This record gives sequence, structure tokens and C-alpha cells, in this order.
Amino acid sequence: MYLFVCILFCVLAVTHLLVCVQVCVCVYLAVCLMWYDCTTGLSREERAFQYVLTHAIPGDPESILETFDLWCSKVEFISNIGPKKGKIMDRILSEHCPLTVLELGSHCGYSTVRIARALPLGARLYSVEMDAINAAIAEKIIRLAGFDDDTVELIVSPSDEVIPRLRADYGLERLDFVFMDHWKKCYRPDLQALEGSGLLGKGSVVLADNVLFPGAPNFLRHVRKSGLYEWKIHRATLEYSKGIRDGMAELVYQGIK
Repeated sequence: MYLFVCILFCVLAVTHLLVCVQVCVCVYLAVCLMWYDCTTGLSREERAFQYVLTHAIPGDPESILETFDLWCSKVEFISNIGPKKGKIMDRILSEHCPLTVLELGSHCGYSTVRIARALPLGARLYSVEMDAINAAIAEKIIRLAGFDDDTVELIVSPSDEVIPRLRADYGLERLDFVFMDHWKKCYRPDLQALEGSGLLGKGSVVLADNVLFPGAPNFLRHVRKSGLYEWKIHRATLEYSKGIRDGMAELVYQGIK
């Protein structure tokens, strides 16, 4: 018994130490990035764009994504969906072949390009980004990949202002696929706004990233209690990392039963 207690204590101590080390590393990296931003005069997103601009093949979405992945995995972390979870999204898109798609959180355009390249002919993607600087970068990335306004429309505005206007301002009657990768605290209210808008029909798919890390507990609680969805969690690791567990929630809207 004494030996068991000693082993348990050692395990807990090591676990606590590892957590402290991870926190210290994150703080150190954050400080380094702030210093780097100040010295270069460019944000991480702007530095990533400069790398993609000079190393990727214009008009080739695959080259754009691969160049982004190389930068984010080898140079600076940026919270794109990344290649591993991206392949899960690719598969879901190929299964459903959506014609009208809404993306909440363009960031710097990685997931926008990933979605656009997988859409069938005649489909249209509406991508929403509230940060004007990131939206300007996303616009350049999207056009560099070869997608015009007929395929991808970038909307620079907060999601809670855009969703109520989708029907009146953009003429939308139904959303076939929604990808959420913006502020996690916005997941639940934005999903509820979409439910109230009448734009989700039977079979509409909602895919939400990072529901386990950093997590979206209120969103998942609503999904479980609402009874409006068939849903599952696709477990994976955080983009461009090996040890941090994460996952994406896939919801298929069933409507009120």
C-alpha cells in the first residue's frame, strides 16, 4: 500500500510538472511572438502570407495549402484547421456535395481555400471574418488560389451581425454546410441564430472545429439537449501538434421531431 501511494504521488508530481512546463513554453512562445511582431512590423498572418506568396504556385489550391502547412508546422503556429482535421472535412464535403456554404471565421484564408477547392461546380461559399486585417490577408490568399467572387464571397463583419442578414442581403434560402472556426464563445449563440433563421434544413451539416481544445462546452451542451441533430465527435489532435487532443463536432440537422 505504501509503495502504491508513493508511485501515485510520483505520477501526480510528474504530471503537474509537465503541465507547468507546457504553460511556461506557451508563455515563452507568446512573448517571443510579440517581440517578433514588434521587430518585423508584421503579424504572424502577414508573415505567413509573405511566405505563401513567394513559395506557392499561384492558381494551385493544393500548393497554397501545402505551403501554409509547411510554414505553420516548421516556422510559426497559426490556428488553421491543418492537414489532419482538414482531411476529415474534405471527406465530409465529398459525401454531401454542398451547394451553399457558410464559413464563420476565415482567419487568413486557409480553410476557405480548403473548402472552395472541394465544392462542386456552381457552388458558392460565403466566408465571414470580423477582423479587417485578417480579412485582407484572406482575400489575397483566396484570389491567389484562383477563386473569384462567384465562388467565394468574403464578408467582413461579426458573425452575429451577418447571420440575421443572410436571407435579406444575400438571398439565401438554405445552407447546406456550415463550418465554424471563429471565437468558441460564439459557437452556441451563432448556432442558435442559424436555427432561428430557418436556413438550416433537414440534412444541413454543421462542422465545428476545436470543440475539445480550447473547447466549446456550451455549444456541445446545446447540441445534446436540443434534439435537433444527429451528431458525432471526430477526435484528432490540435492542428500542427502531436500531443494536444482536440476534435471536431459534425452535426446533421434533423429539425424538430
